[in-house]
Amino acid sequence: MERIRERLKNKSTCAETVKLRKRKSKLYESHAGTLREDFLGINVFVFSVAFRLINCLLVQTSFVPDEYWQSLEVSHRMVFNYGYLTWEWTEGIRGYSYPLVFAVIYKVLHILNYDVALLLVWLPRFLQALLAAYTDVKLYMMIRNLENPDVAKLTYFSQLCSWFTWYCCTRTLTNTTETMLTVLALCYYPLPGSKTHNSSKYLTLVALAVIVRPTALIVWLPLLAFHFWKNNSKLRLIIHHGLPIVALSLGLSTLIDSLFHGQWVLVHWNFLKLNVFHNVAEFYGSHPWHWYFTQGFLVVLGPHVLFFLHGCSLAAKRYKILLFTIAWTLVVYSLLAHKEFRFIYPILPLCIIFCGKSLASLTAWRKPAMCFLLVTNLVPALYTGLVHQRGTLDVMGHLEALCDPTTSKSSRPQVLFLMPCHSTPFYSHVHCPLSMRFLECPPDLAGDGSIEDEADVFYADPLAWLRRTFPLQESLPSHLVFFDVLEKEISAFLESNAFIKQSEIFHTHIPEGRVGESIFIYTRKH
Repeated sequence: MERIRERLKNKSTCAETVKLRKRKSKLYESHAGTLREDFLGINVFVFSVAFRLINCLLVQTSFVPDEYWQSLEVSHRMVFNYGYLTWEWTEGIRGYSYPLVFAVIYKVLHILNYDVALLLVWLPRFLQALLAAYTDVKLYMMIRNLENPDVAKLTYFSQLCSWFTWYCCTRTLTNTTETMLTVLALCYYPLPGSKTHNSSKYLTLVALAVIVRPTALIVWLPLLAFHFWKNNSKLRLIIHHGLPIVALSLGLSTLIDSLFHGQWVLVHWNFLKLNVFHNVAEFYGSHPWHWYFTQGFLVVLGPHVLFFLHGCSLAAKRYKILLFTIAWTLVVYSLLAHKEFRFIYPILPLCIIFCGKSLASLTAWRKPAMCFLLVTNLVPALYTGLVHQRGTLDVMGHLEALCDPTTSKSSRPQVLFLMPCHSTPFYSHVHCPLSMRFLECPPDLAGDGSIEDEADVFYADPLAWLRRTFPLQESLPSHLVFFDVLEKEISAFLESNAFIKQSEIFHTHIPEGRVGESIFIYTRKH
């Protein structure tokens, strides 16, 4: 009996801990685990937020006037009762829903007495950066649900590498928000195999995108038609989802627009009537029909174009509708005379999906391909974000220094911008009722020649315009702001009226036409 007890005692001390085999089958994975996915060892959401905030800080240049004049300048006027409204607002073709978001930020700052120019400029952009980060995460999650984790991470990598996304995603452009809402809506769109399909959510996001920018409907028309065609309960889709969302969004946006316009107005109809039927957009320039195919699309995609084309050849059947949407959008925008890179920004994330598929298929050449994407996008991203066209923003910092509430009314500075119209931001970037004037360029909507382009008249004969506009010394502004290419033409006026150069601000290495390498600030000696 003693021997048996001894043997049992020895067995218990020598026993090893039994380790259970970890099951590798996907059947045992938790779907919620995708929320804890990481990138480079960091939680994907945390990484996205940090990345886009850094992105925001490293974009210090201007792109197009609309990022200020159709958003921040309007918001500034809504809250502080001074600011400039362009002709689009007086004609009722722009909606107040988008500027209202920034106006809320401005109002909170005003209430807290923190409404300084620095915060008025950067807080809206930080908001855009956070929305961009959320969009990056949702794009990753969408592909994670449709494909394997490898494809999802490579799509996410492609999205972060895109130089044009870096350049645009933190700007206060309606195109930027339209693009982000398009991606978010796509996450709930019923693509074959999607596990996150929700008709109400995606239709609501599409409606918001159309409110922000009516042209969002161009991208979504084939997708909406495809959903309707494939849906087995068409009547239910229309009655339970489509009509209530359209009615609510259109009604709410019309109410907001009418309230701030001061009269009942249907912005979306006015936008369609002037930009499509009357082709007013052509006033701001036109391009040949093939421009998007030969230049625009290639520039927006950048180095990604090689991987996009390769990814198209690998695309599964469920992605064919996305390819059709990309082609459809390019064709429709090609029919319009006025073309810009930013107009096709909403289809860039769709192209990125195919880039992720391409990278995932390159098993042997994946690392070199990823390095190629990173390096070739990094250079244009940093150059366009930090160097190209930064002068028109930097000059506003110099002008902000002129704001002094203690200055008497008779000695307050008066600034005249002798530049192509809307070259710089305006009151949203100085935040004081400084007397400022620029050369206006509203289109002649009546077509009877009653409205002239002041900028064109000025540049036809700058010296004559200045002498005609300021016949007396007392009427002269205290400061002139213009590009260096104009200096020689108006030098006689500057000398005869005792103007001296105060500042020279770098703008671009690529001057073109009326836009020079530098911006000069001339001040008048008293």
